[in-house]
Amino acid sequence: MRDFDTVWAELEPWLAGLESRREAVVRRLITGLSIAIPGGIVVALILLAAGAPGGLAMLGGVVPAGAFAAFMSSPFNALRTEVKHGLNNRLAETFSLRYAPKPNNPAHFDSFRSHGLIPRSDQREFEDHFSGEAHGAGFELYEAELKQRRRSRKRTYYVTVFRGVLIRIAFPRTIEGVTLITRDQGIFNALDGLMRSANGRRLERIGLVDPKFERIFQVYGTDQVMARYLMTPTFMERVLALETALKGKNVRGVFDEALADGFGRGELLLAAETGNLFEPGSLFKPLNVRSRVETLYRDFELIEEIIALVLAPDEKPEWMA
Repeated sequence: MRDFDTVWAELEPWLAGLESRREAVVRRLITGLSIAIPGGIVVALILLAAGAPGGLAMLGGVVPAGAFAAFMSSPFNALRTEVKHGLNNRLAETFSLRYAPKPNNPAHFDSFRSHGLIPRSDQREFEDHFSGEAHGAGFELYEAELKQRRRSRKRTYYVTVFRGVLIRIAFPRTIEGVTLITRDQGIFNALDGLMRSANGRRLERIGLVDPKFERIFQVYGTDQVMARYLMTPTFMERVLALETALKGKNVRGVFDEALADGFGRGELLLAAETGNLFEPGSLFKPLNVRSRVETLYRDFELIEEIIALVLAPDEKPEWMA
């Protein structure tokens, strides 16, 4: 990994070369909106004056105005995509990662759902997929937005039920069975019962060594000994640190031996609710500004931090000494 000063020295000329285009597409966008909005209103008023029904008059104004605005904004959107993908590709290479803007079918996505780490969804969209190896482990990280369909008497609409990152890490230590890490549900823990099910396997409630973490997490597993081997106090500290690093909430995960596919002896899946990461910022501001690229660079440092948090050497629990 190269330091940011070196990376910025390479990126700044490229971004500076895009400045004239950025200024042109912003002007075009502003011009388009300044024409489309009042133009649509005028058309709607003319149609109303001509005796058209209110709904038809509004539609007659909105449709051409929207079409014109879309036409005028297309170069703006194209440049925004070009900048985002260009920066993410260049920074991914810096960190020895592979980048895909829109992955079609990320590996093991269905496993996140079957283990209850993410909710059921009727619409799903993935973006900003990164994969590679760090600390000797294969991994991938991508953003997901999941929506559920809702119906009322008058209409069907969609509600976002998850927006965040999904992380898959080939765990270097031996994993046997399933160990599921969920958030404490307070009084609802009793309703959850002593057993859960994951991929057809029954999971027992695992008592944690540290009561501090038992107030935050609930752990279930197919093997009490294996679960305690994996869920050391140090590892749980790292899960909480991961939440802070992501500026997110509700990190949860699962260790599953069945997910091994040649990368390791089992895999760890992690889900966290976050904001939108890996974005280059607004086109209404100059591109060749060091601070905006440095913010994106810190998002990439975060990937390495996540892997280090999970895979850093751990002390053996006392009972294994």
